[in-house]
Amino acid sequence: MTSRLNPYLSFRGNARQAMEFYQGVFGGTLRLNTFGEFNPEAGPIADQIMHGMLETPSGYTIMGSDTPPEMAHNPGDNITVSLSGDDSTELHGYWDKLSAGGRVNVPLEKQMWGDEFGACVDRFGIPWMVNIGQTG
Repeated sequence: MTSRLNPYLSFRGNARQAMEFYQGVFGGTLRLNTFGEFNPEAGPIADQIMHGMLETPSGYTIMGSDTPPEMAHNPGDNITVSLSGDDSTELHGYWDKLSAGGRVNVPLEKQMWGDEFGACVDRFGIPWMVNIGQTG
């Protein structure tokens, strides 16, 4: 898989409805994972979306999730740029440059779903997420 650059939208409890709406608009394949799938103790947010991805026939990819209650959610500022793929060298290089001089919110390291993931805000205030899928 090649690397891809796409928007990541944040919602507050209605990510499922929003992502299903975008699927109706753009078509394509929608995959949704809930917080409860990865954390059996997720409590009241267990059925909310931890990660959603819509891949459209036109080649667009839109990702989104529900923002947990302990995290800020500011409509109008609820978009992040996501880089994802399986080329570890390429994506680590992007991460190093994007996070330099910025703020690392989640260090780029192996996560509970098996991929390497990190989140940062670059020196210009743009939020980025990098997800390196594990092959094999």
